Amino acid sequence: MKKKNIDESRIIYSLNIEDIQTVAEENFVRKLNAAEIEKIIDPIVNRISWYDTIYDAIKDNLDIEELDYINA
Repeated sequence: MKKKNIDESRIIYSLNIEDIQTVAEENFVRKLNAAEIEKIIDPIVNRISWYDTIYDAIKDNLDIEELDYINA
C-alpha cells in the first residue's frame, strides 16, 4: 500500500472575524466594533487549547500506545 503525501502546512481549522460577529449577533443581538474585536482576540487565542485538542483526538481515535515518560 502506497503512503499518501500530506501537505504539512495545510490549515485544518481557523477562525475569522465573521465567526466572531456571528457569535456576537446570535447571542448579543449586535455586531462588535473594531475596538471590541481587538479586545477579545487575545482572550480567544488564549482559551483555545490546540495542543490538548490534538492530543485528545489522537488518543480517542487512533490505536497508538502513549509514551510513558516515567519509564522512558
